[in-house]
Amino acid sequence: MDTAALIAVLGVAFFFTYTNGFHDSANAIATSVSTRALTPRAALAMAAVMNLAGAFLGTGVAKTVSEGLIETPSGDQGLAILFAALTGAIAWNLTTWYFGLPSSSSHALFGGLVGAALAGGTEVIWSGVVDKIIIPMIVSPIVGLCFGFLVMLAILWIFRRTNPHRAKRNFRVAQTGSAAAMALAHGLQDAQKTMGIVVMALTISGHQSGSEIPIWVKISCATALSLGTYAGGWRIMRTLGRKIIELDPPQGFAAETTASTIMYITSFVFKAPISTTHVITSAIMGVGATKRIRAVRWGVAKNIVLGWFITMPAAAIVAAVMYWIIHLIFN
Repeated sequence: MDTAALIAVLGVAFFFTYTNGFHDSANAIATSVSTRALTPRAALAMAAVMNLAGAFLGTGVAKTVSEGLIETPSGDQGLAILFAALTGAIAWNLTTWYFGLPSSSSHALFGGLVGAALAGGTEVIWSGVVDKIIIPMIVSPIVGLCFGFLVMLAILWIFRRTNPHRAKRNFRVAQTGSAAAMALAHGLQDAQKTMGIVVMALTISGHQSGSEIPIWVKISCATALSLGTYAGGWRIMRTLGRKIIELDPPQGFAAETTASTIMYITSFVFKAPISTTHVITSAIMGVGATKRIRAVRWGVAKNIVLGWFITMPAAAIVAAVMYWIIHLIFN
């Protein structure tokens, strides 16, 4: 039973990573595509490659997920908790993708973990949830908004005497680099989250002791994320690239540079799993506000932010229900 349950959990984990890829691919490339710095297929291919590379850059985020949020459960019950958590996250990913809402796959996963753990009677490490999830969830968008605004102001001041058409042409080229940095950061953050879940599953089933991440786990998670990224996320891409504000190349460069910088710092310095969606969306809002406050479509922004706050509770509820269903069937 343990082997079959482990295979089921691994399969769902890799499928979650795939949905994460096509759900969050817009985060890395929407600005570049909307400003026509890159064609959609070229942007997706570049993002897929950089996602793959980013997955191998560190393990701090993975260890936070596998050790810092819930006490590692045991046996079939533990695998059922992970299965339910992943199912809740996938359900939320698919729902928000269908409606074109750029919500956080990361927080869907964390909400699923907490909901399934509570339903299964496993202790939640609330200090870890608050320090590593809730606080970064609140702070990172604020930082993204403020720094996006400041970076764009700096660009406007530095290039104030430059011919606007020439500046836009140069920034369109520069966006290739900023989009690549964003995709690399996405791989660094999001592939590691699934790696942490897979390590938990291997530990629970007795196939591994310790928190080291096997190379095959890194390759599998990175590949699933890259394949999902290449599949594309056109619905969400339209929301990020066009519906919040009509971006031009300097604005796209400023937003991507801001978001990727925040993600590198949180990954390497704080080892905190933050949302790619939160930081790029808030950076776009901050960049757009330099044009004029009313240039940002705040009604769209309000709906996006509302989605952020309901993501964890919604995924937690789905995961809890799924755990109870599994418990009823197999007990």
